[in-house]
Amino acid sequence: MNKEAIRSLFKEKRGELTKEEIRSLSDQIIAHFYDFLSSRANVDHIHLFLPIDRLNEVDTFPLFYKLQERNFRIYTSIVNNAKEGLDTLEITHTTRFVNDAWGIPLPAEAMRVSTENIQLILIPLLAYDTRGYRLGYGKGYYDKYLSEMDPQVLKVGLSFFEPVDRIPEEPHDIPLDLCITQNGIRNF
Repeated sequence: MNKEAIRSLFKEKRGELTKEEIRSLSDQIIAHFYDFLSSRANVDHIHLFLPIDRLNEVDTFPLFYKLQERNFRIYTSIVNNAKEGLDTLEITHTTRFVNDAWGIPLPAEAMRVSTENIQLILIPLLAYDTRGYRLGYGKGYYDKYLSEMDPQVLKVGLSFFEPVDRIPEEPHDIPLDLCITQNGIRNF
């Protein structure tokens, strides 16, 4: 299958999930993430994506609040159209979120920071393969963003689905280190 066929298939699969299924599956995925994180005592700077509700993404808001309670430093990113990339923002327990015109949750106020302190990044995806290559929405923002980070940053995908055999990769694609589903953790 080519990228567009895989992208289309997984958009359809996600579209078939009910809000209750998304909530339940997200809770299971987050529980597995906590298990993983407990083995990483040195990680205290985490980047997470904010879920786009209309795209039925894994809900990371409960994770954000739980990590804040445990005093992790939390970051997210927003699109910077001028540089055709992502800017990093630090978010805290006082951060308010508003949805933009496309339903993307954005921090109402947040400080732009560099990526230098990030130790682990949670990455949105539509699909991934057995080697760790991911498929997003096709804009390449996260591949560019990851290329700007320290290669030692742990790259973690969150998915409702198991991997496909192979996603055609391109030279700029950066694979995940692991992906977490409701069934557990898959290392690459």
